[in-house]
Amino acid sequence: MPDVFVNYRTGDEESAATMIARELARRFGREQIFFASDSIEPGHRFPVELMRAVEECRALLAVIGPRWAEVRGADGRPAIEGEQDWTRREIRAALDRGILVFPILVGKATRIDPAVLPGDLRELADCQYRRFDHRSAEADLTALGDALGRLLPELGDMDRDTRAARERSQAKPRTKGPGNAEPTRMRSRDVGQRVRGGIGNLNGDLSGTFVNEPQGPVHTGRGHQYNAPHFEGDNTGVQFTAGDNSGTVQQRFERERGQSDNER
Repeated sequence: MPDVFVNYRTGDEESAATMIARELARRFGREQIFFASDSIEPGHRFPVELMRAVEECRALLAVIGPRWAEVRGADGRPAIEGEQDWTRREIRAALDRGILVFPILVGKATRIDPAVLPGDLRELADCQYRRFDHRSAEADLTALGDALGRLLPELGDMDRDTRAARERSQAKPRTKGPGNAEPTRMRSRDVGQRVRGGIGNLNGDLSGTFVNEPQGPVHTGRGHQYNAPHFEGDNTGVQFTAGDNSGTVQQRFERERGQSDNER
């Protein structure tokens, strides 16, 4: 049988009662929540199923809106005063059996005044309540579910939200694929070898051009590049660069005057 019985009054916040019942059914399972319009199968005897469910549940939620005590019966009197009023009978049965009764005050409903309650329901005014507001429905429903899961441990074991959160926390983080890999940036403190010479920024990221121990001409500026080697008999000499390398590269070769072939 269901663990939680949702009690409400027709004509007073039925929509709130429906929201509460459906959210609790989603979280704990439909078979654990009794809501008359959803839980009684066609053809079953309404009074028998209703009273059996309330007597076998472990908690009754009394959904109480602003008009809860004002709704009138067929005789014109407040419905709560009628001995056969179903809302009254369900709450009375739960109180008589020592079942946890949990008032849910909806919207602008105020704490229950014992003076408006019949004698067999006066104890309802002493029960600690929770609030539900349509403007904060998600947070209020979460808090209500958390409270029920804590007060009824066996119901808490069926909590789908808690189970899902536990599975997420235990899941291993995804391994990033090649397409999701973040660019690798090398910092000077991560370089294990000795760095000698070169051009670049070594105070933070190695974000510039770096050449380790260059063996020839190096240029990282902007503009034309001019290489003017000075030769002494072989293909080595003094080379210099002017401007930058965003334009053309020009080379000029000059030999030092030496002895003529005849003088060698």
